[in-house]
Amino acid sequence: MSLISQNAVKKRRLEKTIDKDDSDEGTGSPVALDAEAGKKAWSHSEIKDRKRKKAKELKARQSQEAEEMKQLENSLFGAIYALPEFGTEVGAVVPARGKDGPLFFMDRSASDDMPVYEEDLGSDDEMVEKERKPAWVDDEDRTEVDIVKIARLRKLRKEADERVISGREYEARLRGQHAKLNPFTGWADMDRKAPILHGESDEEEEGAVDNALRSNDELVVKGTAKLLPGMLDFSRLVDANAQERSSGPVNSVQFHRNGQLMLVAGLDKHLRFFQIDGKRNPKIQSIFIEDCPVYKASFLPDGSEVILSGRRKFFYSFDLVKVAVSKIGPLTGREEKSLESFEISPDSKTIAFVGNEGYILLVSTKTKQLIGTLKMNGNVGSLAFADGGNQLLSSGGDGHVYHWDLRTRKCMHKATDEGSLTGLSLCTSPDSSYFATGSSSGIVNVYKRDEFLGGKRKPLKTIENLTTDIGQMKFNHDAQILAICSGKERNGMRLVHVPSFTVYQNWPGPWFSLQYPRCLDFSPGSGFLSVGHAGGKVLLYKLHHYQNA
Repeated sequence: MSLISQNAVKKRRLEKTIDKDDSDEGTGSPVALDAEAGKKAWSHSEIKDRKRKKAKELKARQSQEAEEMKQLENSLFGAIYALPEFGTEVGAVVPARGKDGPLFFMDRSASDDMPVYEEDLGSDDEMVEKERKPAWVDDEDRTEVDIVKIARLRKLRKEADERVISGREYEARLRGQHAKLNPFTGWADMDRKAPILHGESDEEEEGAVDNALRSNDELVVKGTAKLLPGMLDFSRLVDANAQERSSGPVNSVQFHRNGQLMLVAGLDKHLRFFQIDGKRNPKIQSIFIEDCPVYKASFLPDGSEVILSGRRKFFYSFDLVKVAVSKIGPLTGREEKSLESFEISPDSKTIAFVGNEGYILLVSTKTKQLIGTLKMNGNVGSLAFADGGNQLLSSGGDGHVYHWDLRTRKCMHKATDEGSLTGLSLCTSPDSSYFATGSSSGIVNVYKRDEFLGGKRKPLKTIENLTTDIGQMKFNHDAQILAICSGKERNGMRLVHVPSFTVYQNWPGPWFSLQYPRCLDFSPGSGFLSVGHAGGKVLLYKLHHYQNA
């Protein structure tokens, strides 16, 4: 019999009992007995007490029946409606009926005495069966790849007879192959520390630092080996942009301050970055500038940003940290239609653009706004910073070299460049002790800057190995080599030994062709020399005298 039918039977029995009692009360009441038997009648209060007593008994039987039904339901279906009550845990003190419970109680749920009901725990097999089934099955778990069928995947085999691998294993091996071909780029690690020599403990290192701070000796040990004139020891390496050659003339090449990253830009409107290792030189990134063929691109000396310009009234800034390109300009209050030539100060604070009619435009690298102008006689041909960015050199159509003090924005010195009709290029050595001027006739003059400012007009050396326009010049990091190039002459590039002011006779050599060089740069340690030419290649050379890139 079901639980519902049992409840109905018990309910009918209870109603019959109540009706029987009422009928018994009606037939056996004192009034009826008194009427029939003529006995003495019951008082009114006694009848009420008797009814009240029977009502209590009936209520007690009903509550008992309800309690039994609740226990039966709990045993069959569980305590569905049993809400947790505080103080009813095992070992808790239950207050007596009619008394207030304690204000506080001890929570033992986190202790080791917490009861464990073993009957609720199933066996291990039952627990395994109760585990949830996955909502879906990934296709990669069932994918199988045949690494022998495709020729280029055979390199992923670990054994000669291996043929089919799972999808996950295939992904893992592809990632491993990529990491093998593209090793860690150390230039991107900003928190990189200098390696500690093998066997050198921390105590020895701290002791060496203390000894260095207690003495007044030079902390940087300078190399004593001097570069010799005559023959230069160099070798040709894989082209710097071998993985992605430019489709137009290359106008700018420059090494990052870390010596491993190089930018390449030109008239194909692309800015490319390569990691220079001398073996593969992998490409890192390529950026397309849609509306600006690049005439010049340069890193900020702090290495955080790249400035690009062309024959446009605006220029671009590429943030290396945020990997974002920003378009700046036109400059407020100026009408220049071309900002193709510029120089950046060594302190990364100022960009000097060549303007119209002899104006030099000074722009802040932080705000990218015009902060001042300088005016010289004749058109501006070239610019170069000196003295850590506090001074600026300029030359142009009047054949003079100007020295500007950027702190006062005034010309501090002006003198004639000997034999020059139109100044096309300028460069200063890293310590600002030398500067060189190049003219449209191919003549290069090298000056000692202090002597030039003191009134000596005669150059230290006049180099006449080229006969066409001098496009770019560059001193290496220790000012022992001066590189000069002309883009209008085939193989028009020379390397000058500065201490002796002689040209290296074996450069570039009969086996190597520079074509028409347009730009060049030394790595920070002069270990590499890069040359970009009109054919879209960036030639890379190793200078063996220098050990560091």
